[in-house]
Amino acid sequence: MSTPVTSAPLLARAPDCPKSMTYGPCGGVNPDDTCEVAPTTCVFLRRSLPVPWTPSAAGGGKDVATRAGRELQAIARRRPLVLTGIPARAMSSQTVAPTAAELAGSVDAVLSGDAGRARVQFPPSYRAALIAATGLRVWMGVTSRDRNRTATDAELASLAALGAAGVHCVTGDHTRTGDRPDARPVFDLESTTMLPRARALGLFASFAESPAAPDVASRGARVAQKQRAGGQLCFTQYAGDVDDELAFVARCRDAGATVPVLPGVPLVVDREGAELLASFHAAKLTTGFLDRLFAARDVRAEGVRLAVAHGSALLDSGEVGGVVVAGGVRRGHEVAYATALATVARELGGGS
Repeated sequence: MSTPVTSAPLLARAPDCPKSMTYGPCGGVNPDDTCEVAPTTCVFLRRSLPVPWTPSAAGGGKDVATRAGRELQAIARRRPLVLTGIPARAMSSQTVAPTAAELAGSVDAVLSGDAGRARVQFPPSYRAALIAATGLRVWMGVTSRDRNRTATDAELASLAALGAAGVHCVTGDHTRTGDRPDARPVFDLESTTMLPRARALGLFASFAESPAAPDVASRGARVAQKQRAGGQLCFTQYAGDVDDELAFVARCRDAGATVPVLPGVPLVVDREGAELLASFHAAKLTTGFLDRLFAARDVRAEGVRLAVAHGSALLDSGEVGGVVVAGGVRRGHEVAYATALATVARELGGGS
């Protein structure tokens, strides 16, 4: 196995950033330009953006080395990818297999990442092992909020050894915004500096972007910089109407980014799920989404219909590399929500 990247970025960290970032702004910038942590203007919005990835620390890396990752690459060459979340309860291994059984055969891979309502979760590599044991391809999120670079390298190496389909490299929400504000944030790395470490291990590496977060105009160029650092796919936060999302893809292309963009498609089947989505920083739902949803006689059926319509419009455009269907789930209703995810994924061509 290759040795993880050990070189540090040459640019200085922003001294006033609560996440000590170098390549900001993150996705936690509020619509009024304030930081997710404190009511002050994001320090990066006072700088020239995007922050460039330093050529001396150029990205790239090995070809995708895991079998599941190569399978996804083969699928992506013939059609857009269809990923979903996996609604397994935090710290509960027993909830993985039943939800995975509902998703089997309908999705290309499942994305398991951070959770705003449950900061304490099983380590990424253990969650990946639980999911992979069900036969699903797992795309595992790793956040730098809770671990330093040696712990991050250990998680990435474990994911490579497990044969994970891919790794989603994210900086992470600050601890003050979740259910464990007592925890000290780490942020030794960030999404951009994690990407080359993942690529050095032969992992298929993705990153997040929030098209609706300030500075909106520079977000496409930020995708180009993350690609230079080694990113291979871009998963976006919910970003409004289809036209808004396609305009973001166009900004990425204008900035020189060629990586496939996979927009987030929200699936909401109850009020609890809507409340969770409302808590996401920089999330922007389609026009009239909640009004249409809760005016329906059957909220669950309408949620599925809206997700299929949104995802289909994106895929029919020919401008995206796929979609990531996800949302929120009421505790105790994980299996039912997985069934809804599977329904949407099949309608969008997943698992075929």
